Amino acid sequence: MMHMVVPSKVFFTKGVGVHKDKLASFELALRKAGIEKYNLVYVSSIFPPNATIVSPEDGLKELNAGEIVYCVMARNETKEPNRLLSAAIGLALPKDANEYGYLSEHHAYGETAFVSGEYAEDLAATMLATTLGIEFDPDKAWQEREQIYKASGKIIKTTHICQSAEGDADGKWVTVLAAAVFVL
Repeated sequence: MMHMVVPSKVFFTKGVGVHKDKLASFELALRKAGIEKYNLVYVSSIFPPNATIVSPEDGLKELNAGEIVYCVMARNETKEPNRLLSAAIGLALPKDANEYGYLSEHHAYGETAFVSGEYAEDLAATMLATTLGIEFDPDKAWQEREQIYKASGKIIKTTHICQSAEGDADGKWVTVLAAAVFVL
């Protein structure tokens, strides 16, 4: 019999790191997010049925250094001075907690945290809406579709987390990340 691994908790975190070395800037972003001491395994974008959203502090208390930890991560990096970069995770949850939700990752250049975050939230909500059979016009603005999704009674929550930064004036590497981290 196969062992099923379904996370019971999820927390959201973000970070930014700046360093002359690309890998070190990523490590510093992981530290800022509080997830540097885990072996991170990137997974696709399903929010588990019946999972609870917890604070990063509560989620981190249940993890041990060196543990294999699953996450959905958005990451971006640049060493171009003053270049705006962002990484965002969007979330959309169905009203029925026994159903799965969606997480989306989005990373961009030239977008503010607000724009990237809203885009990621829109992506997650649209993926969930299509699986729930909610009728909508994909060409309508996100704010209009958000109202339709929530009015359907099938989607209870949408949100996002985003980290943005500007490229370092001295040309050091800047890494931004946002993550949904799963706790088993």
